[in-house]
Amino acid sequence: METGSPQNTGTAEDGQAGAERVGDEHAGDEQAGDEPRWTGLPPRLLRMRRLLLVVWLGLLTIGLAVVLGLFAGPAWAAFALLPLALMAWGWVMLGRNWRSWRYAERADDLLISRGVLWREETVVPYGRMQLVEVTSGPVERHFGLASVQLHTAAAATDATIPGLDPAEAERLRDRLTELGEARSAGL
Repeated sequence: METGSPQNTGTAEDGQAGAERVGDEHAGDEQAGDEPRWTGLPPRLLRMRRLLLVVWLGLLTIGLAVVLGLFAGPAWAAFALLPLALMAWGWVMLGRNWRSWRYAERADDLLISRGVLWREETVVPYGRMQLVEVTSGPVERHFGLASVQLHTAAAATDATIPGLDPAEAERLRDRLTELGEARSAGL
């Protein structure tokens, strides 16, 4: 579903320091009927994903070149350049995917928008949240990142916001838990 609001325009290459990328018209507080204030993901997530892409496809390129060179001959080793082409394509696609992710806290729900070709917007009502957890694997911890996962009664509305700063992830978890308890108490 297309929302009609402006897309994130900043990239890690632009030297953008902050994780928040919103248009000027969204700089004020949200009023009734106004568009939500969207927050993008930190540039560290893009760096982590691109580093993983380079490491894995670089190792695949080297391994493929050695195996083809030894068993099929030096001419066949040129096929090892295919993972490098895949790496260049993946580099661009990771940037586009990173720019597509954003979330917005509204009065009654949380919006999560993502997707390049197929836009997906998830609306998670605060009163339906059953569990909000912050996770961070070893690679994410190394890059100073954490993910927030939202669980609801309906499995179809479970959502994840990847690659947040740990402090922002904890703040979001606490706020969503507080709002969820307040909204579910009225049911």
